[in-house]
Amino acid sequence: MNALTIRMATPFDAEALNELAALDSHEPLNGSVLVAEVGEDLWAAISLEDYAVVSDPFRPAGEVAWLLVERARQLRTNRRHPGVLGRVFASVTGHGPRPAPRLVH
Repeated sequence: MNALTIRMATPFDAEALNELAALDSHEPLNGSVLVAEVGEDLWAAISLEDYAVVSDPFRPAGEVAWLLVERARQLRTNRRHPGVLGRVFASVTGHGPRPAPRLVH
């Protein structure tokens, strides 16, 4: 069994993503894209903009696509609720929403 890698797509993936979308009879994906590679082959991808999924119909990519959907869901949840480490990072670096000023009476 080859290793499964889930990662953000890079500009170097553009041609492979277009080929994957064509194999799946789908338009190319929009926005930021999360990809799943098995070994060195791209098996599936999901747009983080509209959550459209494409996968290689000639491979058993159903479970891989499901994992991508779950990871995209986690990323979406983490953006809305960054968790303790995200809040600490935001407070130390000044990134993220600032707390509302407190009014002293």
